[in-house]
Amino acid sequence: MDSPANPSQPPEPKSAAESKSSAANRQKLIFCLLLAATTIAVYSPILTAPFLNYDDALHVTENPHTRAGLTWDTVKWAFRSNETSDWHPITWLSHALDCQLFGLSPVGPHAVNLLLHAANAVLVFLLLQSATGFLWRSLAVAALFALHPINVESVAWISERKDVLSMFFFLLALAAYGAYVRRPGIVRYLLVTLAYAVALMSKAQVITFPFALLLLDYWPLRRLGTAAGRTDHGKCTAGSNQAITPPPKSFASLIIEKIPWFALSAASALITMRVESEAMQARYPLWVRLANAAQAYATYVVKAVCPIHLAPIYPHPGLSINKAAAILSALGIAAVSIIVLVFRRHRPYFVGWFWFLGTLVPMIGVVQISIHSMADRYAYIPLLGIFTILCWGAADLAERWHVSQAASIAASAAALIALGILLSLQVDLWRNNVRLWTHTLAITQQNYTAEDMLASALFAEGKIEDAIPHLRQALVYYPNDAMAMLNLATYDQMEGNYASAIAGYAKVPHYTRNPGFIEQAYINSGYAYMSLKQYENAIQDFAAALQAQPTNPAVYRGLGLAEQRSGNLPLAIRCYQQSAALEPDATNFLLLAQAYDQSNQPEPAKAARTQAAAVSTNLPDDEATVQRLLTQ
Repeated sequence: MDSPANPSQPPEPKSAAESKSSAANRQKLIFCLLLAATTIAVYSPILTAPFLNYDDALHVTENPHTRAGLTWDTVKWAFRSNETSDWHPITWLSHALDCQLFGLSPVGPHAVNLLLHAANAVLVFLLLQSATGFLWRSLAVAALFALHPINVESVAWISERKDVLSMFFFLLALAAYGAYVRRPGIVRYLLVTLAYAVALMSKAQVITFPFALLLLDYWPLRRLGTAAGRTDHGKCTAGSNQAITPPPKSFASLIIEKIPWFALSAASALITMRVESEAMQARYPLWVRLANAAQAYATYVVKAVCPIHLAPIYPHPGLSINKAAAILSALGIAAVSIIVLVFRRHRPYFVGWFWFLGTLVPMIGVVQISIHSMADRYAYIPLLGIFTILCWGAADLAERWHVSQAASIAASAAALIALGILLSLQVDLWRNNVRLWTHTLAITQQNYTAEDMLASALFAEGKIEDAIPHLRQALVYYPNDAMAMLNLATYDQMEGNYASAIAGYAKVPHYTRNPGFIEQAYINSGYAYMSLKQYENAIQDFAAALQAQPTNPAVYRGLGLAEQRSGNLPLAIRCYQQSAALEPDATNFLLLAQAYDQSNQPEPAKAARTQAAAVSTNLPDDEATVQRLLTQ
């Protein structure tokens, strides 16, 4: 069975010990390669998936900063930006590097997410094995983490780079902490601090790191006095790579040791509260948030054991929350916590329960940030605690019941194969936006966000008439849905119902603070007014769009068209110049040339056409686009 080395046995001859150590290292290397290869193979279909039509545009495809690549301006922006109500400069820089290396192809970012997930699985295995001495149990935990379907969201969603990236540095910080515990020193301490700081700058979800270290001090590092499993009859004894057990410390000394890391957590919390101040405004009273948190904890446990009906969006029940289910969930959490405390000495790995509870605290919704009740991606780090309990507990039961090693291996393989099948089915959903959101609507209730996203995906496929009912249904579920208002107004504009479209666009700023929605509403409204030849109103809307987003070339282009039609050619020329400076494409240069022609400036017009020809891939098509813009 899977057992660690026993330090009470007499030492082996040096040559035999070296040979055994070399064989163990080769075995670990093989396991690492198999773990990584299996993870990549099962997830590989995701490489053909498109960008998700939810958040990927904000982070990558329509973000001018990340699209510019890894420039000095991008670096400065990344550390100053609070776009998407997050401060995660390292994640922004990783997206910018993707754009520099792969352009706007989704294959590259998907590959990076997948490689990071595989690396995280390998690190989980190595860290657990190093800390506990158990090879097979550690491999089982890492395999559960690698192949569990609940983690598909963090890997398949390009915008969730922050999940896999922050965990990568979180695990590196744990590795550095393990090295520091074995051989304390300022360099190792600084390495822990650096890795943790980078993890926080990838995503603030790792803010519980110093608290998690206290749990690890209890088990498996066994630094907390005599309470670290020393009566466990060798079940948590370190392996040969940890023959010298770290001396026990008092709880107070362990707290003092971590003060700089607590300070980093506090700083990250302050930054998060500042950048997410609007998003953190509570929609529901405290009792609703507490009830939802209790239910979410219970649901995460259920999904850890039975990972079906997974979706990117779970609507918040709000005031209609099931109070009885929430009370039962809270009682269940309390009961399990008491059991863990009672059996903590005999089964110290039960500390994984408190890892699960504690690392989920920032995302559990007591302090409300999102509009959702829970999210699969929030469980990326916390479920490691549950996986550890399952694997160590199963191994202990197998020993107690004298289950043969062959039977244990067969049962483990069967469980992992089942997970792999479920993982493949979940990955397949993410390969198509329409399929993913259709599935989400099938397994959730009154999900207006999924209705919006499915409509958007259908729009992208040209299935406009199929999309409209979903937008109308979204407004039934949530009458203040600004996205549905915006898209329905766009549909009215496409159908030539300009007055109805303008009325719809006017509602959008009253129901959202999303600058992208507000800007698009003003831009579209400006074009609708131009179709009605109400140029002054169009100019006012384009000017309002500039207030929402002063660096959007489309706004300057629209304003230039409105000024040109109203007869203000000098201002139109300046707008086209600004649009071409922000986006030097053929359409902007040709519009500039037309304005120069109309104002009798042939030389600048000729120069603008030359620039258009230099950047165009199909000049006749670009000229047709310009004529349409000037005459519509």
